Amino acid sequence: MTDSADVPIIAPQPPSYAHPFDAGADLVADESVTLQPGQRALVGTGVSIALPEGFAAFVVPRSGLAAKHGITIVNSPGTIDAGYRGEIKVILLNTDATEEYRVERGDRIAQMIVMPITQARFVPVDELPDSTRGASGFGSTGYQSRQTGADS
Repeated sequence: MTDSADVPIIAPQPPSYAHPFDAGADLVADESVTLQPGQRALVGTGVSIALPEGFAAFVVPRSGLAAKHGITIVNSPGTIDAGYRGEIKVILLNTDATEEYRVERGDRIAQMIVMPITQARFVPVDELPDSTRGASGFGSTGYQSRQTGADS
């Protein structure tokens, strides 16, 4: 068994884990909304929590909604800080170019992952220590271009 944190909650339907040891607990819609192709909407969950100090929650898309219907979350992951006490809302986006998607009250629309966090102490310096990667950016670990067949 892993460690757990007690999280006080107000919710018509508390988030739940689909399987033992899942990382994400399902959040459900507390309202119905129709998303037209390319449209986004802020969807309430009716859930408010009081995270313990030293914890944060992250709201992430559900893979089934993304794969089957093109429904994702605009600001993924959405961050819930320990001091926030308002309702958790999810900004859903319909990425399908032609089909609308109807969210019904009670539908699972996102997952929430509760994690311990560490605040960094940012220390100003004049130069950073060397590393194997250095300043190499996107594609530096061997992304292969489809056009040229060469590493980018």
